[in-house]
Amino acid sequence: MTTDRSPETTDASPTAAARASGVVDLDLPGPTISRHLYGHFAEHLGRCIYDGFFVGEDSDVPNEGGIRLDVVEALRAAGIPNLRWPGGCFADEYHWRDGVGPREERPRMVNSHWGDVVEDNSFGTHEFMALCELLGAEPYVSANVGSGTVHENADWVEYLTRADDSPMAALRRANGRDEPWPVRFWGLGNEPWGCGGGMRAEAYADLARTFGTYSRDHGGNELYRIAAGAAEADYRWTEVLMKALGHEIGGTRRTGHGTGTYQAVSFHYYTVPGPWEHKGSATDFDEDEYFRTMVEAQKLEGILSGHAAVMDAYDPERRVGLVLDEWGAWYDVEPGTNPGFLFQQNSLRDALLAGLHFDAFHRHAERLVMANIAQTVNVLQSMVLTDGEAMVLTPTYHAFTMNRGHHDAARLPLAWRTAEPVRSVGGTDLTTLTATASTKDGAVLVSLTNLETGGGVDVDLDLRGGAVGAPEATVLTAASTSAHNTVEQPDAVTPAAHEASVDGSVLRVHVPAHSFVTVRLPLAG
Repeated sequence: MTTDRSPETTDASPTAAARASGVVDLDLPGPTISRHLYGHFAEHLGRCIYDGFFVGEDSDVPNEGGIRLDVVEALRAAGIPNLRWPGGCFADEYHWRDGVGPREERPRMVNSHWGDVVEDNSFGTHEFMALCELLGAEPYVSANVGSGTVHENADWVEYLTRADDSPMAALRRANGRDEPWPVRFWGLGNEPWGCGGGMRAEAYADLARTFGTYSRDHGGNELYRIAAGAAEADYRWTEVLMKALGHEIGGTRRTGHGTGTYQAVSFHYYTVPGPWEHKGSATDFDEDEYFRTMVEAQKLEGILSGHAAVMDAYDPERRVGLVLDEWGAWYDVEPGTNPGFLFQQNSLRDALLAGLHFDAFHRHAERLVMANIAQTVNVLQSMVLTDGEAMVLTPTYHAFTMNRGHHDAARLPLAWRTAEPVRSVGGTDLTTLTATASTKDGAVLVSLTNLETGGGVDVDLDLRGGAVGAPEATVLTAASTSAHNTVEQPDAVTPAAHEASVDGSVLRVHVPAHSFVTVRLPLAG
C-alpha cells in the first residue's frame, strides 16, 4: 500500500502532568474484547513463510512437517487466535491447486509483488492448515478475487470443509487428509482498489457479492465472509460495500444457500512516519521522528470511528463486523536486505505503538471484530525474527503477550478525572497516556501506555463497584525508545516485574517514561 505523508516537527516540551487519576467501574462490564483483535498475518513475502514459519523437513532447525517449532511455541505462548494467509497482495495471484499434492510435483510461479522471486509452492493449503493446528489458531484464508475465478474459489472452500465424497473432498483425501478442516474466516480478495485488481468500489462490491454467494457453507461449517475494504480513511469504499448488502443486513441466513453474501468489511492502516520514498529507519531515529510516528499511529482512532459511523448508518444493530486485517508500522527495509522482502527491525517504539492501537481496538469493540498485525515473522512489524537456527522475540511480541488477559474479556468503563496529558507535535495534540481495563475469569486487567519520553506518570485509578486483591504489575521499557532485541542481545527489551499497590479502592501505579504497563488484580468475593 502506498501513501504520501509529509514530515512534521515536534515542539520542544510536553504539556503532560506528572499525575493522572481516573475511575474504573468494576460492576459495569461492557462489550467483549474479541481475542481476534490480537490476530496475525502471514504472507508469501520475504522470509515470513520460508525461513520464518517453514524450514522444510530436512532442516536442522527442530520442525514438524517442515514447520519450525520454536516459532510455534512462542506464538502459542502469546495466545495467537487466528492467522491470515496467503496474503496480502500475494493472495490475488495465488492459485490454491498449485499448492496441494506431492511437493515435488507442484508447479512454480513468480511472486511478482514481493521481490520478483520464484515461488515453489512447497508451503500450501495442507501445510498452512497443519500450522494452524500446531498454533491452536483459527485459519483466515484470503481467496483470489483479482486473478482467480468464482469456480476456483468455490472449489477451495469445498476442498477444505466438505466431509462427504464430493469431487473436492475426494481430492483432499487423495492428497492425504481424510477429515475436513474447520474454517470460519474467509476473505474475499485483498486491496481490490490496488494490487488486488485496481477496481472501482462498485465493481468490487459486485464481485464480493458473487464470490460471497458461491463461498458455500458445507455441512456444519459456517463461513464468516470478509469483503476486502478500504485504504485508510476511504469511507466511501465502506459505504459502497454496506449499500451493496442492502436488505441482507439483519436478514435470515440460510446455510449453504448464499444469503448473507458477506458478514464483515475490512480496511487497512499502516503507520508510516515519513514520506513513502523515505519512511525512516526502524531503529535509527531521533525524538522528533519518534513523536511523528505516534501522531500517525494516533490517527487510527479517528479512522476507526469514521468507518464505524458509516456502518452504523446502514447497520445500527451492528450485525456486520469491521475488520482491520492489516496494521502496523512500516519503515525502510534494513540496509543490505532485499527491498522487496520488507524486513525491518522492531524497537520499543513499536511496542508502544501496539499498546496505543490495542486501546483503540478495545474502545471500538462494539464494531471491530478482528485485527491482524502485519506481519507475524520477519516482515514489517514482526512478532518474531529468525536468523538461521536463532529466533528473537520482538518488543511487539512482548506487548501482545502482556495483553493476553484482554482476550474475550468484558471491557470496563475507564474515565479520567484529570485532563489527559498531551504533547503538541507540529501543531497536533498527541495524547501521551492511554489506558483500558477489562475483566474475565475473576480478574481485572489494566493496560497503560505512556508515550512521553520526558518523564513518568503516577496513575491513581479508583476501582469502584467491587473489591480487588493484591495487584501483579509488569512493565516493558528500556533506556531508549530505539532499544531492540537481536540474536546477540535477545533480552534488551523484555517484560519485568513492576510495583503497584491498592490503597482502599485506589490502584496506584507509576508508569515510567516510554513504557507499557499491565496490572492484573484478582476480584475479591
